Amino acid sequence: MSDLPFTLDQLRILKAIASEGSFKRAADSLYVSQPAVSLQVQNLERQLDVPLFDRGGRRAQLTEAGHLLLSYGEKILTLCQETVRAIEDLQNLQGGTLIIGASQTTGTYLLPRMIGMFRQQYPDVAVQLHVHSTRRTSWSVANGQIDLAIIGGEISPELQDSLEIIPYAEDELALILPPSHALARLETIQKDDLYRLQFIALDSQSTIRKVIDQVLGRCGIETRRLKIEMELNSIEAIKNAVQSGLGASFVSVSAIEKELQMGMLHRARIDDVVVKRNLSVIINPTRYRSKAADAFCREILPKFTNLPLKFERPTPAYPEPQSLKAMLQAASNRAISELE
Repeated sequence: MSDLPFTLDQLRILKAIASEGSFKRAADSLYVSQPAVSLQVQNLERQLDVPLFDRGGRRAQLTEAGHLLLSYGEKILTLCQETVRAIEDLQNLQGGTLIIGASQTTGTYLLPRMIGMFRQQYPDVAVQLHVHSTRRTSWSVANGQIDLAIIGGEISPELQDSLEIIPYAEDELALILPPSHALARLETIQKDDLYRLQFIALDSQSTIRKVIDQVLGRCGIETRRLKIEMELNSIEAIKNAVQSGLGASFVSVSAIEKELQMGMLHRARIDDVVVKRNLSVIINPTRYRSKAADAFCREILPKFTNLPLKFERPTPAYPEPQSLKAMLQAASNRAISELE
């Protein structure tokens, strides 16, 4: 087999330029000089005998060939990272990295507690938490950039066959009011009372807002009749606004535990209505699952749910030291097959 016309460093540089939009910002992100980045790109284009960037505009734009190389390059880099982490696994959780994804609410209020518990048991494992929209998080799991994720939104139909989706927990959405509100004195309120309240909500285009509206609709609450007086871009801002007496809102119970204990917010109960959404754990069953990820699934996730959890292990399971050669050969074969 002839030598490849590119190096891993060149693929990293290509990815950085595409991500940052300029050679200079890419150089800064990689802690190298801009001339070094330009030279590597020139060498890469000469080796491939094709232009990779359209240099006519202010922003570095990939050519069609550049997009093609970037697509395969990201797969190659992901497989390289996966191989390194598999080798680190041989140290039996005495190192390595666990990468967890989450949608906004679970990533802000639930995952930090889980990660804290995990770090107490495995202090030598580095943990990264990536908090993004359900769609972006799902694609990251599918692409092998994230080990596992906990999400509350709907999985894109094109990903449902490639991901293992495990029902995890029910997340209750609570109606919160200022403690001084007249309805806060009642044990329960009626559904019609909602249509007389002034609501504070997330931006109408946000994923969480869409999920909340869907859940409310399934509970028989007509969201179009709710008086949205203010839209904010974070749950923390909404909680502060409600505390200040500016309106009411629906938020996850996990986001208001401290405020309820301190009497800063009032949770109003709606007669005969319980608003819940489902949380799911998603993993990519075709990717190597590290010992750290397996330990998190086995030891941490069950402590935060009452549902029975069953995670299918890819076979073979963890590679033993004597099978390292076979493991590396398999990774190499997979890289070649994905390029074909």
